[in-house]
Amino acid sequence: MKASELFDLTGRVALVTGASSGLGAHFARTLAENGAKVVLVARRVERLEALKEKIQAGGGQAIAVEADVLDRAHMARAFDAAEKAFGTVTILINNAGITHADRVYEMPEETWRRVLGTNLDAVLYWAQEAARRMITAKKQGAIINIASILGYGVSKGVSAYAVAKAGVVQLTKALALELAFKGVRVNAIAPGFVVTEINDEYLKGRPEMTRNIPAGRLGETRDLDGALLLLASDAGRFMAGATITVDGGQVLAIAGA
Repeated sequence: MKASELFDLTGRVALVTGASSGLGAHFARTLAENGAKVVLVARRVERLEALKEKIQAGGGQAIAVEADVLDRAHMARAFDAAEKAFGTVTILINNAGITHADRVYEMPEETWRRVLGTNLDAVLYWAQEAARRMITAKKQGAIINIASILGYGVSKGVSAYAVAKAGVVQLTKALALELAFKGVRVNAIAPGFVVTEINDEYLKGRPEMTRNIPAGRLGETRDLDGALLLLASDAGRFMAGATITVDGGQVLAIAGA
């Protein structure tokens, strides 16, 4: 089979959380460029509308749905809108996430709850909803959770984020174990330091950040395209419970520290 056929997403319906900026916006564009009809989900609806227009201008199909990933009513509304516009969601990108900058001994309880809620609890909720609807519709599909290399090794000031992302890695395995026989593949991507509009100034202003990256550079959003398309398409149809690390080898340096 030709690669163009193997990775083709024509006929698939993809829902991307946290699609208003950063990796989420890039994932949405990549999926649309490869044939998927895309449901853009985030709280900043004006940014979603702008992205929708860009995707449509490029020949793709997309709708925008304003939603807070921790609100189950919003979640149901997003899936309902997807089904009304395109049909059953068969690709879920669990991308929405937040970070923080708090030392453990000073971190407020509300920060811990907010970060764990958004980065871990919501991953479960949206995966559950997507799986239920795929199974009911007798559709096979893929759920892709966005983890992080901080799920394998921590840094100072991001303890809640690291714990949540470690949880995403384990949750991915647990979901895969229980859903693969139903035709729902669950896998994850663990990016390293990837430059986006959100962190561009911070990362590029600290050249020392590349010291522990064997590849010698920061990641670009396009570096994640291969893993994304592999897990979303038939190219990864026998993959379940895997977390693909895309970090230029940084996790190797973490493990050897």
